Amino acid sequence: MKNVILIVNPVSGKLKGKAALFVVIEALSANDIVPTVLLTKGRGDAIRLARDAAGLHAEGRCDAVLCCGGDGTLNEVLTGLREAHSKMPVGYVPAGTTNDFANGLGLPLDPAEAAREIAENLNRGKLLNFDLGRFGADRYFSYIASFGAFSSPSYTTPQSVKNNLGYLAYVLSGVNDFFKIKPIRTVCTTSEGRRIISDLAFGAVSNTRSVGGVVKLGEDEVDMSDGLFEVVLVTMPKDPAELSQIAMAVMQSDLHNCKLIKFFRTRHVTFEMPKGTPWTLDGEKAICPGKVTVTNIPRAANLVLDTKKS
Repeated sequence: MKNVILIVNPVSGKLKGKAALFVVIEALSANDIVPTVLLTKGRGDAIRLARDAAGLHAEGRCDAVLCCGGDGTLNEVLTGLREAHSKMPVGYVPAGTTNDFANGLGLPLDPAEAAREIAENLNRGKLLNFDLGRFGADRYFSYIASFGAFSSPSYTTPQSVKNNLGYLAYVLSGVNDFFKIKPIRTVCTTSEGRRIISDLAFGAVSNTRSVGGVVKLGEDEVDMSDGLFEVVLVTMPKDPAELSQIAMAVMQSDLHNCKLIKFFRTRHVTFEMPKGTPWTLDGEKAICPGKVTVTNIPRAANLVLDTKKS
């Protein structure tokens, strides 16, 4: 019998009714997992609840913290644990709109199935020790920090629209953004001393195989525990022909042979760009102060997961 804290975002896309939450609780209970359910009421709540869970874990009163919500809720849970200097096991029941983190790992997208798998793996002690990212001094992300096209829809699209249209809501908003976005003059410096100066339409620092559900990286290209980020920089196209080149490379997941796309790995990377440039961290809004360093924190978190299945 194991005791867990289950942090739930009740407005997530797949939790419109109470029935979905009940099946999650039932799946956990059927596998000897006793959940204490805590509902978030607003932004930042999951950070506080995760910090509290870390305290209970340190006292031996809690075996794991489970997150039921979207990527943003998971981000808050991992942030709270990081602030508490805790690496307690985290289980993720994806219930959001895009669920990029779950897609990248091949996690079940059905809440009940995800809960059953978490229970089985927690009882067997199956964990993935993976890297986290730090944006600046005190913001964290689990799988992506990005700016430019397709970055703002995650936090600018109303929740009701996300729930009704799902992933299509992000695509429609992202396409609209692309035609309005201005080139972002960026100086990018890697931990290895490489320096890139370019006018960018999009940039991403990631630790996942699925970037926005659009850019797909192969299993052999991403190791979530290697201490390295995968970085994608897309130059602003000057005409429809260049836009077509970018679109073709993205659709074919061929980022290495398009001159308008730069793809590389690094431990940390510093961006210099116009002050106030908006970013998104796992779907949560962040603002660049003009210069920001994005740092990989190796093996900083433990996800309840059987890595042989992922």
